[in-house]
Amino acid sequence: MAADPGLGENQATPASGDAESAEWLRTLGGAGVEREAAVERLHAILLRVAGNEVRRRAPRLRLAGPELDDVAHQAAADALLAVIAKLGEFRGESRFTTWAYKFAVLEVSAKLGRHFWRDPGVRLEGEDWERLPDRFGFDPAERSEWHDLLATLRRAVDEELTERQRQIFVAIVLKGVPTDALAVELDTNRNAVYKAMFDARRKLRAALVARGYLDIGTSRRS
Repeated sequence: MAADPGLGENQATPASGDAESAEWLRTLGGAGVEREAAVERLHAILLRVAGNEVRRRAPRLRLAGPELDDVAHQAAADALLAVIAKLGEFRGESRFTTWAYKFAVLEVSAKLGRHFWRDPGVRLEGEDWERLPDRFGFDPAERSEWHDLLATLRRAVDEELTERQRQIFVAIVLKGVPTDALAVELDTNRNAVYKAMFDARRKLRAALVARGYLDIGTSRRS
């Protein structure tokens, strides 16, 4: 790979005393054999990070074997390209390797999300609230007792949540869509999905407290 022409006088400098980060910037922003060696070392690091992240998230996506390794390698390769392209944006607020790790994690999220929709087994259209007790492992007797709560929860979802919050709640809770996959489908990111779910759960807890299904102490501890 050729040296990034955008470096030079505008090259970022690491925090004072971070010799390791300075060395990464120098070698990756250079040329020749030294740069190629640095690229190979960085790729190995990113591959290890991507592999660990894929294995951590894979069970929910039914991903294993060669497919798992393929996703990790693709994520590491794309993360490497992104890191090199953005060397000039490194501001030294953390170690260079810590900064680079984030690119690998983001690439894993995107690739796992896209992988899910190849054969998801679920669709975002339609809802099946009657399956909700099964998702929580209730036996038949408990499910019958849960009927009123289920109706109240469904009404709260319809009345208290925004359309976006409702869409995310239904996808994750009713359909079991992984966060990574939902972020890809909705053209957003994991943090936005987490925030929407947090706000939705807060609203629903308040609604259940108001209707006497939860006490305030339980709601605060949730």
